[in-house]
Amino acid sequence: MSGKAVIGIVGAGLVGSGWAVVFARAGHQVLVFDPSPEVRAKVIPWAQTALSELAEVGLADDAGAALAKISVVESLSQAVSPADYIQESVFERVDVKTGVCRQIGPLLKPGAVVGSSSSGIPASAFTEDCANRNRFLISHPVNPPHLVPVVELVPAPWTDADAVTSTRALMEAVGQVPVSLTREIEGFVLNRLQGALLNEAWALYDAGYATAADIDATVAHGLGLRWSFMGPFETIDLNAPGGVADYAARLGPLYHSIAESRRDPQPWSADLIARISAERRAALPEGELAARRAWRDGRLTRLAAFRAREGAK
Repeated sequence: MSGKAVIGIVGAGLVGSGWAVVFARAGHQVLVFDPSPEVRAKVIPWAQTALSELAEVGLADDAGAALAKISVVESLSQAVSPADYIQESVFERVDVKTGVCRQIGPLLKPGAVVGSSSSGIPASAFTEDCANRNRFLISHPVNPPHLVPVVELVPAPWTDADAVTSTRALMEAVGQVPVSLTREIEGFVLNRLQGALLNEAWALYDAGYATAADIDATVAHGLGLRWSFMGPFETIDLNAPGGVADYAARLGPLYHSIAESRRDPQPWSADLIARISAERRAALPEGELAARRAWRDGRLTRLAAFRAREGAK
């Protein structure tokens, strides 16, 4: 995909709309479709607000020009048939994704690629029977994709190598940070890492070692500060005088012992979920969730602007 491409967005919820902003900000023509008229009606107002906020902190050159690149269309065919790349972001359920991808497959023009925003379901679970199944792969973002740039690229066993290569190039060109997996694994990389932390957090809370608020504080004001600009391997490489090998010699046995202590992981029980939910709702009533999400996105916007000024990689 050289030059400016036509991008189709299928599914226009928060993730799909975020993707529309990503591609439009980079100057691509974006065609957005969602089967719900109510959802379609929200796309342009939401994108206008998001692009204005990005422009205010220097993360978008011209909010008006970018917004003009986004068109909401009335049918799946209108979004897919002209597109060089399609980002599918429908509801995360195998039957839903299977149905939509079966409709998308016959509409693809030669060379077009479809990336799914699936956060854990591999493409092989819903593209096996699709026409042009060799042009489908996972392109999993973090929500919201216009503020958090990493995107996991995961091929199905039948995905063409050039589809992965061209998608990686497109993601780099629009300012995302692609991470390529060599093959499928449940949860991919991001959610396997996040899941390990989440499972330990739930277990610590369930055993009564700390409150949910204090566990959150440990990450927000501890681990998360470093993790906002470096990953776990670089973190430990810098945390011992002799680098990663020195760190492993010093603390490897401790981490192995911790892992051994969690050899019988338990599902999140209804009682445990209810207790954490009660603590969270006491701290943040359900009616204030949307406002807090907006607060989160504002913080992420300023953090992204800071990282851009600092040339973070």
